[in-house]
Amino acid sequence: MLYPRFIKPQLKDALKDTPVILLHGPRQSGKTTLALDVGSNKYNYITFDDEAELAAAKRDPKGYIEDLPPYCILDEIQRVPEIFPSIKLVVDRDRYPGRFLLTGSANILAIPRLSESLAGRMEIINLRPLAQTEIEGVNSLFLQNIFNGKIKANFKKRLGDQLFDRLVAGGFPEPLTRDNQKRRRAWYNNYLNVMVQKDITEFSNIQYGEEIPTLLKRLANNTANLVNVAELNKGLSFDAKTAKKYIHILTQLFLVDALPPWYTNRNKRLIKTPKIHLCDTGLLCALSALSKKHLIKDRATTGHVVESFIYNELIKQADWHDDDLQFFHYKDRDANEVDIVIQNDAGELIGIEVKLAASVNDSDFKGLRLFQKQHPTRFLGGYILYDGERTLPYGNGFKAIPIQALWKKSQK
Repeated sequence: MLYPRFIKPQLKDALKDTPVILLHGPRQSGKTTLALDVGSNKYNYITFDDEAELAAAKRDPKGYIEDLPPYCILDEIQRVPEIFPSIKLVVDRDRYPGRFLLTGSANILAIPRLSESLAGRMEIINLRPLAQTEIEGVNSLFLQNIFNGKIKANFKKRLGDQLFDRLVAGGFPEPLTRDNQKRRRAWYNNYLNVMVQKDITEFSNIQYGEEIPTLLKRLANNTANLVNVAELNKGLSFDAKTAKKYIHILTQLFLVDALPPWYTNRNKRLIKTPKIHLCDTGLLCALSALSKKHLIKDRATTGHVVESFIYNELIKQADWHDDDLQFFHYKDRDANEVDIVIQNDAGELIGIEVKLAASVNDSDFKGLRLFQKQHPTRFLGGYILYDGERTLPYGNGFKAIPIQALWKKSQK
């Protein structure tokens, strides 16, 4: 099934005015499918998963690039970083829009010499696993609505167990086509083997590759929690410094996201540790062996999974939002917190709390109200996303909103 990708208009616009476009995101998120969809009538397709192409490009990068046709899709570009200087030379010699459409399963911006070589010549576009809006085929405009304060989503019934189905399914396109959880789990297991054996070892020179799956599982079990390297590192062969390096590699491969803390110099009591979020709850559940039954029974664990689910839905929608949105979490030493803080280009702020419950009370807004007091002129609104049916106003810009408003339009 070909799902709509709401980043597609942005990609098409970039191809009209930028020489090099890099479409990057986790392996199997749909980058090749989107690139071929946009460029099928004009672009020649080459993948560096083809060992012959890879060997030729590595042996003679300059000659390889100069011999390419005028418009090319170069797939899995992170496997051959040697060609970036040659792309720069060719583009500078004959600059025209949309010459190269690159896809990558690793963040090449982590390699300074590569990102610098194409500065001013390349636009970066994120493609993450499918958002629920894309799975449903309906753009809910959720972020636009909460920033302008016009959100009012009401539904005939709450999600209930359907929420757990969505958590376990995740957003990677291929496992969504499989009939049952066992077959989806097999896909994720194979996916992780490929990531460890191929992408991680190629992207970085690592010594303890066989222990990366254990580290990734521990990160999955600690999703939506503050990073605690000492705990994550227990019993492993490498030290804390190496563990931090490996976590950084996992972020560069788009498997893990480190959500930075919100802090200002005025407030010395803020926690300045990032939060970890797995990139996809389907992958998370596979790593942690969490089935729908487990999620229904263990509400404490499920609360963290839901928080990561909502965080991922928001950053996916942010990719095609008009503003360049920045995401943070807020926590102080008195345990007041806001799960997600979003800042727009104007410096205006939205706070979001996640609650796995069918009801909300006024005390649930404690962290949001405190955050509003600290930033009264910049704070636009505070929202609790909960598993209810109606949008409920709590005064002064605070509302409780059904989780399903992220991907559905109001039904009543």
